[in-house]
Amino acid sequence: MNKYKAKMGIVLMLFALSAQAQNKAQPQENYTLDRAHSYVLWHIDHFGFSEPSGKWYANGTLVYDPNKIENSKVDVTIDVADVITGISKLDDHIKSGEFLNVAQFPKATFVSDKIESTSSLTAKVTGTLNLHGVAKPITLDVIINKVGLSPVSQKQTIGFSAHGKLKRSDYGINAYLPGLGDEISLEIQGEATLKE
Repeated sequence: MNKYKAKMGIVLMLFALSAQAQNKAQPQENYTLDRAHSYVLWHIDHFGFSEPSGKWYANGTLVYDPNKIENSKVDVTIDVADVITGISKLDDHIKSGEFLNVAQFPKATFVSDKIESTSSLTAKVTGTLNLHGVAKPITLDVIINKVGLSPVSQKQTIGFSAHGKLKRSDYGINAYLPGLGDEISLEIQGEATLKE
């Protein structure tokens, strides 16, 4: 009788532990980027005199796995013609055929294909950037700033920051090289809300 009780106790304990583990496991969550708070800011060397910048707001989705960040995924689209520098003539020049040629290449996209956790709140996100008709791999250093309920939207929200670099010549954008810098520094801020 005691052996039977002991076996039953072990079975019940294993069942409880299994149920507890299942409760802790959360499925992947689907988020939508909040365009008002998600953007790519870029900087370029201007003949050694200064480093002007510009901005694009971003649309896209984020699949977030809170238990295993490596299973997460990012898919972002930018309307290239929406570039903002604060100088309308410069915006027009950047959109022209000499630089981004937005008439022929109106969209830029980034789709992640590998996410490597570097700490509990940081990761290296590698994916394909398609810009100016050229697709190239790029790696971003990402920080998860906060996950929680937004006091503004009252929705579950993820906030993140990222940094990276690219060479514009890799994408066939060669105007005024080498005086106008080849390397572009990227600063990215994003907020994404949980899909209902």
